[in-house]
Amino acid sequence: MTAQLIDGNALAARTRADVSRRVQALKARGVTPGLAVILVGEDPASQVYVRHKVKDSEKAGLHSVLERHPATLSEADLLARIDALNNDPAIHGILVQLPLPKHIDAARVIESISPAKDVDGFHMASAGALVTGQPGFWPCTPYGCMKMLESIGYELRGKHAVVIGRSNIVGKPMALMLLAKSATVTICHSATQDLGAFTRQADVVVAAVGKRNVLTADMVKPGAVIIDVGMNRNDDGKLCGDVDFAAVREVAGWITPVPGGVGPMTRAMLLVNTLEAAERT
Repeated sequence: MTAQLIDGNALAARTRADVSRRVQALKARGVTPGLAVILVGEDPASQVYVRHKVKDSEKAGLHSVLERHPATLSEADLLARIDALNNDPAIHGILVQLPLPKHIDAARVIESISPAKDVDGFHMASAGALVTGQPGFWPCTPYGCMKMLESIGYELRGKHAVVIGRSNIVGKPMALMLLAKSATVTICHSATQDLGAFTRQADVVVAAVGKRNVLTADMVKPGAVIIDVGMNRNDDGKLCGDVDFAAVREVAGWITPVPGGVGPMTRAMLLVNTLEAAERT
């Protein structure tokens, strides 16, 4: 068996096209969805991510504002900028690129964003809405993973899903989203003993720990769906995920590649969240 690929690039392109159509409908009503992206410092990876996000927004027809600030920006000044954006009717979504310089409390910054504009889905109000099944913004990466499962027509009800990783950004919200679809969910992490004992039982595995080859072929149930959220570099410096892709592909039924898998869908779901924030106004 060779697993079928879940093409994140193709699905993201379809998602962006749908966003563009809905943006045009909003513009016809006099509303242009607006996204503000704040970058503090010169982190090279963050600069790349931000550039892609702004480019995606503009292509989809959104109003995009990029604010670049030096790493010396004070926490008070950053909070003041967020407050101004919270009160700007032309801005429907606010994204503060992480990580932030060490002198700035990231949690305080995230909580200062209006829940109505929290398109990253990191605010406590967004997390609470996800836990209780209320309307809110889902974090973009696990939201994109759910859309990838949906794209292959996968029925999660009654299936066993294993999430490797327990971060607030991916692991925990991913588990909650799978649970909401009536999957039986197991969360594994760095203290889990015998990870393979859990993954070999899983119909779906989501690997999100940022560690190369955390999931190998002998740890996978034949025919399972494998979602690889990891972003690492191999010995040759090439981008790779958390999954031993070449070997696992020969066992799994479906698998996401890295690059070209979850990454493009993460960016696409940011556009969806921003659009929905504008539609709710």
